[in-house]
Amino acid sequence: MSTKNRRDAIKTMALGAGLSLVSPFSLMACKSEEKKKDKLGVALVGLGYYSTDLLAPALQQTEHCYLAGIVTGTPSKAEAWKAKYNIPDKNIYNYEQFDRIKDNPDIDVVYIVLPPSMHMEYTIRAAKAGKHVWCEKPMAVSVEECQAMIDTCKANNVTLSIGYRLQHEPNTQAFQEIVKNEKLGKVLGLDCAAGYRENRTDHWKQKREMGGGVIYDMGVYSIQGARLGANMEPVAVTYAKVYTERPEIYKDGLGEVVEAVLEFPNGAIGNIKTTFFENVNFLNIRCEDGTIEMAPFQAYAGNKGKSPLGEINFPYQVPWQQANQMDQDAMAIMENRPLLVPGEEGLRDIRIVEAILESAETGQRVVI
Repeated sequence: MSTKNRRDAIKTMALGAGLSLVSPFSLMACKSEEKKKDKLGVALVGLGYYSTDLLAPALQQTEHCYLAGIVTGTPSKAEAWKAKYNIPDKNIYNYEQFDRIKDNPDIDVVYIVLPPSMHMEYTIRAAKAGKHVWCEKPMAVSVEECQAMIDTCKANNVTLSIGYRLQHEPNTQAFQEIVKNEKLGKVLGLDCAAGYRENRTDHWKQKREMGGGVIYDMGVYSIQGARLGANMEPVAVTYAKVYTERPEIYKDGLGEVVEAVLEFPNGAIGNIKTTFFENVNFLNIRCEDGTIEMAPFQAYAGNKGKSPLGEINFPYQVPWQQANQMDQDAMAIMENRPLLVPGEEGLRDIRIVEAILESAETGQRVVI
């Protein structure tokens, strides 16, 4: 089956099951005065694993956007990508030249795939260059940085979307639809865990100054699972613990494992865990009339689940998630429609991250 047919089939299955393909967390995309295009040109900023193994291959499958350019500080990577993807010299930038991207009509969107500590800088620079911004999670390392990113994009009349691939995919939308419409009654509580065994020891994920620590990386998945699973925003963190099983790697209090208890407005409790020490990947949503069990709930493929209403399983192959995400975001920009995952969504998660860290440090309940 072709990529297009597979995408259409999944969409048809989702619609046939009565699933909503529009998130409740959306913001009207900013109006664009640029000339109408059939496809948007995307420049990837940062050519690490996620760009190399997932985004670039996905951009060979997308229907509404394509790989137009790259930004890298490594000349050898630039040459390899140029040859592999036939990228013209004029669309290849290093970080010092980045701002010249404003004069390049081939590039409509800048996708920031850098360590979290660099997200704000390059979002702001891209926005001032008049380019729409897709930013990988976590959005940034503080609420203040997130807000500055949102404000700058609005001021420059460009859109800002966060790379939460799961909000675009049908298995996630399926459990959201059950909860939103109370098909199993009200949510009583939930448990969510996301993590893997991270064996690198000198990556940005082990460096506090670069936005490292598990809470900013895998932690966002647990927070998203809790928020989407409850269909509510938590009002407080009642308990949190940050620790490490390998203090020789995660030093000076940097969290390798984080556990937290979230309190929701109706009294429901969300127990979340995130870790770089072990492989965990599940979301259990306890409702009045049964439990929704998703396992795995945040993989690149193979997400599935079950509930008393039946199986949840819309299959696809890697990197369909990323292609689907980018196509949906590109169409929203071109058609001036609401973005599925705007910057405000990323800010919500970082506000919760900060509350979790404060609760862990003080031992107190922290209102969000």
